[in-house]
Amino acid sequence: MAFLQPGQPIRRGLQWVAGLYGLVTRLRLWCYRHGWFSITRLPCRVVSVGNLTVGGTGKTPVVILLAQWLLAKGQRVAILSRGYKRTSTGAHLLVSSGSGPLASPSEAGDEPFLIAQRCPQAIVAVGADRVALGRWVLERYPVDCIVLDDGFQHLALHRDVDLVLLDATDGAGLDALLPAGRLREPLTGLDRASAIIITRAEVRQDVDAVRDRLQAVACSQSSIMEVVFGPASLVALQSGAQQPVVWGLRKKAWLVSGIGNSRSFRRSAESIGIEILGESAFEDHHHYTHSEIEQIRIAVRATGSEFVLTTEKDGGKLAALLTPGDPWWMLRLEAEVVHGEELLRKLIGASPPERNQQLEFRA
Repeated sequence: MAFLQPGQPIRRGLQWVAGLYGLVTRLRLWCYRHGWFSITRLPCRVVSVGNLTVGGTGKTPVVILLAQWLLAKGQRVAILSRGYKRTSTGAHLLVSSGSGPLASPSEAGDEPFLIAQRCPQAIVAVGADRVALGRWVLERYPVDCIVLDDGFQHLALHRDVDLVLLDATDGAGLDALLPAGRLREPLTGLDRASAIIITRAEVRQDVDAVRDRLQAVACSQSSIMEVVFGPASLVALQSGAQQPVVWGLRKKAWLVSGIGNSRSFRRSAESIGIEILGESAFEDHHHYTHSEIEQIRIAVRATGSEFVLTTEKDGGKLAALLTPGDPWWMLRLEAEVVHGEELLRKLIGASPPERNQQLEFRA
């Protein structure tokens, strides 16, 4: 007689739901491919940066990098985001008109606010319906290129370039569909991608493991780029003063984060020689309270921490809750393409292609 192991019925149930979820996902894609659902083409170039899995793969620093490349080439750029967990309720919200943030982090959402800070020349807007949002922006501003933040599954909007990010430190995330795993859609969905970007690609073994998985689903290795997120500076939350990362060497700190991958943040802090005495890790897009800040202050005093270190994404929300004497800093990261930069620049139109060379785009 076979006996069920603890948790086995739950796993089987999740796998059954994941199978149903996969069927619905494939049906939705089929409807778009065969014209049952309409796809809108906007009168400008559209570059999408998206995920195949749930969780933090590093979309925001990649969006910032691509926008900075495009802006440096003199292009007029708009960045469209859903504005996940924003408190504003309007169908459209203008976060930046090209001169920095016009809305608070809570109104705009964490990522759009940060993008508006880091790319002050770009138009930044949020809204659930990316087609309607794109039209709304284009009616008001001249735009050469739209960058979609988290747009891979937003099939109603045609995109000229589809970039999909996979986290090298989360290889297990490619194992199963939601809710049994972390996949938003089957790996075969990668056939829609113009290119794949493996993020957090510091460890060769992790990167090679992801590349092997991609090879198994017949993804071309020539269309795979690799990106790392390196600590660039430390920024004081209230004054905006900056220090080089060596300033944190051997200093004692308490970490605070509310992001999709707190382990990655901890590794970044460790990489610059900070001595971590404790950590407060919250769920992604966490809304902080005065009570939580006070509990962190108590922990900082009790452990003898010299300062609190948080992420740049959390920094905008936390600054408003602090007092002048709070030694809170955020770690600014910069995305660096360590493999495939030339191809990536050509794909998004941030550098002129070589003479007599044409690129193929798979939409």
